[in-house]
Amino acid sequence: MGMLQEFKEFAMKGNVVDMAVGVVIGGAFGKIISSLVGDVIMPTVGAFSGGMDFSDLKYPVKAAVEAGADGKGAVEAVFINYGTFINTAIDFVIIAAAIFMAVKMMNSMKKKEEEAPKTPSEDIVLLREIRDSLAK
Repeated sequence: MGMLQEFKEFAMKGNVVDMAVGVVIGGAFGKIISSLVGDVIMPTVGAFSGGMDFSDLKYPVKAAVEAGADGKGAVEAVFINYGTFINTAIDFVIIAAAIFMAVKMMNSMKKKEEEAPKTPSEDIVLLREIRDSLAK
C-alpha cells in the first residue's frame, strides 16, 4: 500500500473530518466569545473599576532614546504589556466557561436520550412470547 493511499484512508476517516469541523466551529465560537469579552464584558468591568482599561497597563523595561544630532541612535521604549495579558486571561476564562457549559448541556441531552428505554423489536417480542408459553 503506497503512502498516498494510506494518507487518503487517514484523511477520510470519520474522526479526522469530525475533528476538522470541530476546529472550524471552535474558531468561530472563539471569535464570538472574544467579541463578547472585548466589546461587552471588559467595558462593563472598566466602568465599574472607574474607567480603567486593562489594555493600557504596561511596565517600562527600557526608556526610549532620542536620536542624536546626526539623526542616528534612536531607540524605542520597551514595555511589558501586562494589561493585554490580563485581558487575554479573562478572555480565556470566559471562553473555557462557555465551552464547559456547552459540553455540559450536550452531555445532559445525551443522557436523556440514553435513559429512554428502547422498545424491543418484533422478533424479540415473539421469542419472549414463545419462551413464556413453553414455560407454562
